[in-house]
Amino acid sequence: MANAAADAPDQAVLEVQHLEAGYVPGVNILNGCDLVVGAGEFVGIIGPNGAGKSTLLKAVLGQCQVRDGTIEYEGRNIVGTAAYKLVKLGVGYVPQSDNVFPTLTVGENLEMGCYLRPKTFRKRFAAVTELFPRLRDRTDTKAGSLSGGERQMVAMSRALMLEPTLLLLDEPSAGLAPQLQDEVFIQCKQINRTGVAILMVEQNARRCLQVCDRGYVLDQGKNAYTGRGRELLHDSNVIELYLGTLARASGG
Repeated sequence: MANAAADAPDQAVLEVQHLEAGYVPGVNILNGCDLVVGAGEFVGIIGPNGAGKSTLLKAVLGQCQVRDGTIEYEGRNIVGTAAYKLVKLGVGYVPQSDNVFPTLTVGENLEMGCYLRPKTFRKRFAAVTELFPRLRDRTDTKAGSLSGGERQMVAMSRALMLEPTLLLLDEPSAGLAPQLQDEVFIQCKQINRTGVAILMVEQNARRCLQVCDRGYVLDQGKNAYTGRGRELLHDSNVIELYLGTLARASGG
């Protein structure tokens, strides 16, 4: 079994310990999860449907009930903190669906991402369009008319407008053709190279483990395996129990 203990980062941006959480009283989706994301690190979460992957992100964002355990962002307890307050602290979030304002233009979407610091819009617009040059030519285009891949660019760019320290991504490749999925993963690596730590939940398990520094495999709301992404990718237990099933589930 791969083990991430020796590879755990010295400086944690996000640290989750013994987390128990859910939506319905008396029913936990997460049953003692542990997770660490280091400064500037790229961490992936994989696992079968219903394992608690997205619930873990929602627990961090204060969108479900945490019944036990701790969540710390940069050493600060954030259990129950509203999502808009986390944005101010430096946490960006890109949901799986409905992640753009379809009736607004690309430029207006990015302005919405900068609403807390409107005076920095020009500087941040230049920075995100350096990462996503295609958006420069789409500034006046309604986001709802963009392709799925372009909408994902807009969603990630909007989340980057306030210069987050940590970016949470929920299934960024969902619903995209394989070629566009590859493009999204490349873009995630580009964002990470700018120094932004990423925590990504992803159904495309193989691709996720190829691009992330470390990975967590969740099963039934608990940590099943942890380790460096490439190690998990070649771990016989992970391959037998998860990768084959996950590849079939995602059509990969």
